[in-house]
Amino acid sequence: MADFFDTVYQWLVVLWPHLLATTILAINVGCSLHALLTKRDTRSTIGWVGLIWLSPGFGAAAYAVFGVNRIRRRVTKLRAGLCGVTLKLEAAVASESRLTEVIGSNDAPLRSLATLVGEVTKQPLLDGNSIEPLAGGDEAYPRMLAAIESAERSIGLASYIFDNDATGRIFVDALVRAVKRGVAVRVLIDGIGSRYSFPTSVSLLRRRGVPVARFMPTTVPLYLPYANLRNHRKLLVVDGRLGFTGGLNIRHGCWLSKHPPHPVKDMHFALTGPVVTQLLKVFLEDWGFATGESPTTPTSGGPEHPWRPDLTPTGACLARGVRYGPDDDEVGRIKLILIAACASARRSVRIMTPYFLPDDAICQALGVAALRGVTVDIVLPAQNNLAMVGWATEALLWQVLTRGCNVWMSPPPFDHTKLMVVDSAWSLFGSGNWDERSMRLNFEFNTESYDRTLATRLDGHISDIITRSQRRTLQEADGRSLPVRIRDGVARLFAPYL
Repeated sequence: MADFFDTVYQWLVVLWPHLLATTILAINVGCSLHALLTKRDTRSTIGWVGLIWLSPGFGAAAYAVFGVNRIRRRVTKLRAGLCGVTLKLEAAVASESRLTEVIGSNDAPLRSLATLVGEVTKQPLLDGNSIEPLAGGDEAYPRMLAAIESAERSIGLASYIFDNDATGRIFVDALVRAVKRGVAVRVLIDGIGSRYSFPTSVSLLRRRGVPVARFMPTTVPLYLPYANLRNHRKLLVVDGRLGFTGGLNIRHGCWLSKHPPHPVKDMHFALTGPVVTQLLKVFLEDWGFATGESPTTPTSGGPEHPWRPDLTPTGACLARGVRYGPDDDEVGRIKLILIAACASARRSVRIMTPYFLPDDAICQALGVAALRGVTVDIVLPAQNNLAMVGWATEALLWQVLTRGCNVWMSPPPFDHTKLMVVDSAWSLFGSGNWDERSMRLNFEFNTESYDRTLATRLDGHISDIITRSQRRTLQEADGRSLPVRIRDGVARLFAPYL
């Protein structure tokens, strides 16, 4: 027996280098084939394959940890079997004559944009809406609270952040009163966003009898500002007829007239008309995913059912809800929309966003628009509330500055507004930022509108901000000190995760 083990040992001494080399070779081949078959970006594929072969063992391990996109697979698995909400919208779909009247003939630039958005979202453009911009919490919170107080049938509220602070408790009190009146109330708060205050508003709502759920709750005891797969949508739908959406969370810092210690500017929107049904659909599906309650049940009831939609026209605005996230059938649908909007522009593209970390394709679309003679204005906060995001943004501004785009740094307080306006005729607003997390990793909701009155008003708002902003020049971007440029460049490496 001793001779047998001694023989085996001798063989292992001789063969182990060959076994190790064969194993590494097989792993490298497998990882390389996976990258070739799954990576859509050629540069990414070349980079990973190069790392795998030039750093044997380490490269394959790095690819397994960082290179394999588990986000979409995880979300698809989580949402598998989830029933979608089907709401009949045919009566509110914009007719051909209305499209021609409002947007233009088939060869009009914005008409092609409307066609593209319809193709990638699979949602119709709806007529008969009214949309009103609201300046932050000072205008939005009183309107939202009044809507909650007047609710007769249902209240669906989704927010990324719902703080247990002075403002949050005002909303809690209003929701409690609605429940006591017999209104069907559902509150959905993101699992990470709910942890921005302690004790959380979730426990307070539950204790006071308001139906509440966390979206993908986490066992991590602290909030993680860079966590992915978050429900970043902000939706309030009352009685299926009045909706609120935009970038506004529920927290005291957004109510500027209350003089909060950490003020945040923002913009929200009040919507009425058939487009509210698209807000309702998204809310019900998210609630069904988070709780397991069938989202189709509320829409199957009779005329007195609390969640029935209301398609009554209230205005002349053409609008469409745009939901997107890691569970999209059409990967990167919001990127296609942003690129198409830039391509459709003939005079101006104006953007406001707190976080500006677009990929090369979007930077090129903005640059091409500017090179065509379109005025491209990008308004960013001078002081970012997430330092690494601000640093990474500084490292990429040259891409848009060198092609003639205008970059404006707005003064404090921090501006969380998310807007895009094209040719004073088309506008896009909602929860989505111009970064990879919003465009690929989190669940977002925007609204597009073909309404010149609204777009002109939003253009005026952006113009007012620009008059109080400092223009960032290419010379300033290139003139950063070496240590600052190194810091910003390192931060940019993490741009897909910030």
